[in-house]
Amino acid sequence: MQSKRNLTMLCDYYELTMANGYAKCGLGNKIVYFDLFFRGIPDNGGCAIAAGLEQVIDYIENLRFTEDDIEFLREKGIFDEEFLNYLRNFKFTGDIWAVPEGTVVFPGEPILTVRAPAPEAQFIETFILLTINHQSLIATKASRIVRAAEGRAISEFGSRRAQGPDAAILGARAAYIGGCVATACTMSDALYGVPATGTMAHSWVQMFDSEYEAFRTYCEIYPNAATLLVDTYNVLKSGIPNAIRAFRDVLEPRGIKKCAVRIDSGDIAYLSRKARAMLDKAGFPYCKIIASNSLDEYIIRDLSRQGACVDAFGVGERLITSKTSPVFGGVYKLAAIEDDAGNIIPKIKVSENISKITIPHFKKVYRLYSNTTGKAEADLITVYDEVVDTSKPLEIFDPDYTWKRKTLTDITAYPLLKPIFKGGVCVYKKPSLDEIRDHCRAEISSLWDEVLRFENPHNYYVDLSQRLWDVRRRLLDEHAYPKSSGQN
Repeated sequence: MQSKRNLTMLCDYYELTMANGYAKCGLGNKIVYFDLFFRGIPDNGGCAIAAGLEQVIDYIENLRFTEDDIEFLREKGIFDEEFLNYLRNFKFTGDIWAVPEGTVVFPGEPILTVRAPAPEAQFIETFILLTINHQSLIATKASRIVRAAEGRAISEFGSRRAQGPDAAILGARAAYIGGCVATACTMSDALYGVPATGTMAHSWVQMFDSEYEAFRTYCEIYPNAATLLVDTYNVLKSGIPNAIRAFRDVLEPRGIKKCAVRIDSGDIAYLSRKARAMLDKAGFPYCKIIASNSLDEYIIRDLSRQGACVDAFGVGERLITSKTSPVFGGVYKLAAIEDDAGNIIPKIKVSENISKITIPHFKKVYRLYSNTTGKAEADLITVYDEVVDTSKPLEIFDPDYTWKRKTLTDITAYPLLKPIFKGGVCVYKKPSLDEIRDHCRAEISSLWDEVLRFENPHNYYVDLSQRLWDVRRRLLDEHAYPKSSGQN
């Protein structure tokens, strides 16, 4: 059950003007290589989680311009008829490599590479960026929150605060990849199988003459899913006592021990401790306590440190919007072109802002795992035809501070980028959402705890092979001191 919207025109206008320009100046068939990568980890964290590839695949497989689209562009008065006729039969014919969803990724390394004729590669830029940027952002935030909960379940509750329907629906999907167990968004369950959950709002309690009547009625209607919202009036003086009474009157006679209360306001650390004591004293030690109300990883961590008696959390706006760091800075840059003989010519973008200097060439990315610990030690970016020889010690070095070197032995070099499209045909078997989620969990477990710290995480190294570093250095020298400048 997928959306049937045609998203082909969801592009930046300059992608169309450049494609038209390529055709006019004879570059319409030029093969190019673009990399999608990001420059900084949200929340200054130690790692990010890649997500959104499935939606990229669906988009590319359904690229088409309708006659209405073509007429709209014709009315702009700047596009050649030859180009508009080209759009009439437009489809993606290139190759794509990408890291699987749920993979841990780091700044600077390609997480998706496109090889295609220039108009095709340029045209898909906006959609793949917005999709991977958004879902990677939410998956990364969810992973942080899940880790802060230290084994207690996290449900995504943010639909009503998301920036639009797709942000809610796909945000819930990404949050599930990052480790959440459920969502409040029903459509995410219907479309993607993210388990939907939910019980009552405060309005349910207010609809009845008494809080007890509201709780009792709910327990009678949903005896096997009785989670009662206990903060409508007063958590300790009213909510918990009435919840205990409803559990005793409705659930106990039926032998049902699955029940919970939810606290959605107030001092959750204090209220949860008091509520736990009251529930235990009343004979309901098995009743779970769920907390919600503008939570994030920092608040959840602090609640744990304060001894909060919370079994699970519902996290809304600060997850679905990644409120503390709401942008995933993925970019899409030209890395190489092919000449008429098929030779790959590396290209570089140079900037006075060092972080914006790109890594040229058609590349591979390897993750280097210690065979002794099973932990990831570093990532190594190489030229596309390089093979990492792990039969002998491998020296890696920081590409910016080259005197920082490390020799690795007894390692496995695992290639991260997988073939997704070949000649415009999808060759990738899309995993299930649960398989993606399991992959993400395994990826996180492969990192050292120091990388996963929230504050001042260890810098995980992404290094360049000597050959790739030499190519980059040469291109930097050429562009820093152009031969035609005439300067001393």
